Amino acid sequence: MTNPQAVKFETPDRGEESARANLYGLLASLFYLPPSQTLLDAIAAAVPGGDGEGVLELAWKELAATCKQARVQQVKDEYESLFISVGKPEVILYGSYYISGFMMEKPLVELRSELARLGLERAETVVEPEDHIASLCEVMRYFITSEDITLASVTAQKSFFAAHLQPWVPEMCQALESHPEARFYAVLAKFARVFFEVESQAFDMA
Repeated sequence: MTNPQAVKFETPDRGEESARANLYGLLASLFYLPPSQTLLDAIAAAVPGGDGEGVLELAWKELAATCKQARVQQVKDEYESLFISVGKPEVILYGSYYISGFMMEKPLVELRSELARLGLERAETVVEPEDHIASLCEVMRYFITSEDITLASVTAQKSFFAAHLQPWVPEMCQALESHPEARFYAVLAKFARVFFEVESQAFDMA
């Protein structure tokens, strides 16, 4: 995984693929660790592309407005309250749980097998299992930006997305959006849900 705080905001003329890669990278950053004030300020100041009236643009504006009001310690406290626990967290960020009902189960084994086939492996500094939402978003970013034509193809992206993200991410986002203690992360979950819905529709039309 790349540096969680090293998020680039590309201008619209860099193209749709750059924008997609950046959004996957941003989601990876925000779900992996609580954001710094610098990152919150960058999101608040970022101007969306397009006409500003699409569902994704509207969700982005809501996230940007939330980031403008957010403060680091508050977001950090919320992150720890929702996602970190000695027992079962309030909201789980791992695909295996939603697909099979348990952590560290067959979906994770299958994911690790596919990543190994692609020549990808978890960095030594990353302690989270590979089915963490942040890790999966980072893999999608890697696909989009890869110089390998096969990996960067729509077919490869669609296959990975359909197998490892599409089956469970909407449920995770819904759990966050409806959680009574979620504020910043409820808005982030809404943006993520809308983004993944747009991705699903695009892949269906591909």
